[in-house]
Amino acid sequence: MLWTPPTPTPPADRSPRVTHLSWGRIEAEGLAPGKDVRLHPGGGRPWDWSEHGTRHDPGIQPQEVSEFLDLGVTAVVLSQGMESRLGVVPQTLEVLRAAGVEVHVARTPEAVEIYNRLALDGRVGGLFHSTC
Repeated sequence: MLWTPPTPTPPADRSPRVTHLSWGRIEAEGLAPGKDVRLHPGGGRPWDWSEHGTRHDPGIQPQEVSEFLDLGVTAVVLSQGMESRLGVVPQTLEVLRAAGVEVHVARTPEAVEIYNRLALDGRVGGLFHSTC
């Protein structure tokens, strides 16, 4: 078995950067690799779609982003999957915009680029889907 050094954990006030993306796999600083992840200042966790009823259609539910608001993010990046098959419910965008949060919606590769750029010096949250 090949040893790889652990990924450092980001400080509590910084959002972890995505370090790898491929079909079905996302890696971020301080987290175990996963298929779908939610990232926020100080860490993240696997993204369990069933927690709030997210499905490809109609898409990401408003409840998915409430945790980000509680953490005081200034921007949120929502990925639509590698082939843009994951929708976003319009109310999800309304909740974020009403809170004054900058919102970005993009295919996962572009979403990762946007997120990593914003994470350099901002409090950003992100939902990332690594397949379809």
